[in-house]
Formats: sequence, C-alpha cells, structure tokens
Amino acid sequence: MRLAIYNFGLHVGPYDSAEVEGFRLREAANLAGRPSTVVSVGARDNAGGRAPCLGGTRVSPAVSGPVVSTPDAPSFTWGLDSVSVNAFSCGGLRRRQKKPARHWNVKQQWPPLVRVENGRLPDWEDGVARLERLHDHGPSPAAFHFKQAYDPAGAAYVIDRAVVRALVDKNSAGQADLLASVKTMPV
Repeated sequence: MRLAIYNFGLHVGPYDSAEVEGFRLREAANLAGRPSTVVSVGARDNAGGRAPCLGGTRVSPAVSGPVVSTPDAPSFTWGLDSVSVNAFSCGGLRRRQKKPARHWNVKQQWPPLVRVENGRLPDWEDGVARLERLHDHGPSPAAFHFKQAYDPAGAAYVIDRAVVRALVDKNSAGQADLLASVKTMPV
C-alpha cells in the first residue's frame, strides 16, 4: 500500500521573483536530499502542465479561491508507510524549508496537505479532490492529515511520534551537508 501526501500552497509572488527567492534556493537542496531518505518523493511542478512522474494535468483546488492570482506550489510525497512519509515531511530538509514558508506563501484558510492512501501513485486531480474533501468534510479514511490518520482498512490510528523522530534523525544524518548549506541561505 502506498501513502501519498499532496501539498498545496500559494506563493506571494511569481516563482522567479525576489519575494520567493528563499523558497527557490531551498528547493534544489530539498530535491537533492530526497534520495537520502527512506521514501520515494514526487516532483514539484512549478512551471505548470504535467509533472514528469505524475499523470494528469496539474490543477489547483477550489479551496484556494475561484481564481488563483499568485503562482501555486503543489507537490506529492509518497512512501510505503505513515512513519517514513511523516518523517520526510516533518523533518530534515523539508522542515528547514517549511519553517520560513510564511515569507514565501500566502496565509491559507485551507488544509496545507492531505494524505491519500490508495495503493497506487495518485495523479494531480486525485490530490486536489482529496484536499477539497478534507477542507469541506474533515478527516476521513478518504482524505486525512497527520493529526488524524487512518490505516488502509479505514480504522483511525495514532502515529508513533518516537518512531518518526528516530527516522527523522536517521534521515538528517544522511543530509548533513545539505542541511548545513540551507542554514546559510537567505529567507
């Protein structure tokens, strides 16, 4: 069973603008650090159109408003279990990128991510539909987040934070050089 996370945010300016420079600089390190984790990770597609590893045309969720006036930044992360995906998403390079995100992204009134557990790699439309479902109806086995998780059979469960923390530490050891370079980047 694969577990995927669809993330969605809106930048405060165009992708190549000074307002988004900190994000842009960190993105290369974030992508470079993905192979040193225990999960496989989907590609971010800031240019629009199709992502190289995902099917379908990239679309924006309705929860972001009827017209997306600023560039969006969707991405997928996927792995084989909740612990490894949680460790990637909440630790190491990803954490260093998310921490100053308030400088680059519009404050949102919708969920920043949705977990999708469906046994296959989802496409962009599936991620958007699940994010909208989470926004409109709250967590369920079809669309949920880290605070309220469900297993493949649909039963609610709590993610073991100690196991996640140990995996974050293991991933961070493999990303030490990249983590050090990110610390020196401007916000």
